[in-house]
Amino acid sequence: MLIQPTLDTLNRLKLYGMAAALSEQLTQSAAASLAFEDRLGLLLDREVVHRDNRRLARLLQLAQLKQRACVEDIDYRARRGLDRSQLVSLASCDWIRQAQNLLLHGATGCGKTFLACALAQQACRQGLSALYLRAPRLFDELSVCHADGSFRKRLAAIAKVHLLLIDDFAIAPMGARERTDLLELLDDRVGTRSTLITSQLPVEHWHDYLGDPTLADAILDRLVHSAHKLHLEGESMRKRTAAGADKNASGKKKIDGA
Repeated sequence: MLIQPTLDTLNRLKLYGMAAALSEQLTQSAAASLAFEDRLGLLLDREVVHRDNRRLARLLQLAQLKQRACVEDIDYRARRGLDRSQLVSLASCDWIRQAQNLLLHGATGCGKTFLACALAQQACRQGLSALYLRAPRLFDELSVCHADGSFRKRLAAIAKVHLLLIDDFAIAPMGARERTDLLELLDDRVGTRSTLITSQLPVEHWHDYLGDPTLADAILDRLVHSAHKLHLEGESMRKRTAAGADKNASGKKKIDGA
């Protein structure tokens, strides 16, 4: 039997995983002894894995995460106040499916961005879309959208994302335009999509930071009431890593000089 026409048909139908698996089966003597149903099952399994991998790659590319992080790499040994049970629950991504929010607060360098990116990556692994944006760049981008007339189009695109990750919120002063844009963005997402915000500023100070009491009430109403809160403690992880590197270098220098 000529197999090449079958491979060509599988590729034309975009069943690339099945085509690759069939090619491999032709080179494996053990596959010839399997029943037709078993071989077909293996082909279908490969196609499912192939499509899952392609979907994950596409979602991660669109997410534009700042750090390559995953929940398996979260360090619970450092004294940062991490609740393992809470993070296991967050890693299930049920809060995203239920359109709830997550507010992540802690000092600079304590691992907020890593943790947020790990949860966003976990969402992508479960077939949910995510998007990473630093707050200053987000507002700069929306300002440009106002100028070129694409503001509504950009808001509509962001509104479709299952998890919007806004990093470094409240790191710079916020003007009237930024407050209004933030309210518009959150209003499109409330009750339908999730937002994850990281900030050095404690959540209880966000109302004062936002400045305008009326807009602050509206913004926080859309964020806080359906939100999980996570506070990271401890010193900067960057500082600890640098100290460890200096210690290792010092030890190596002593050994080399001995």
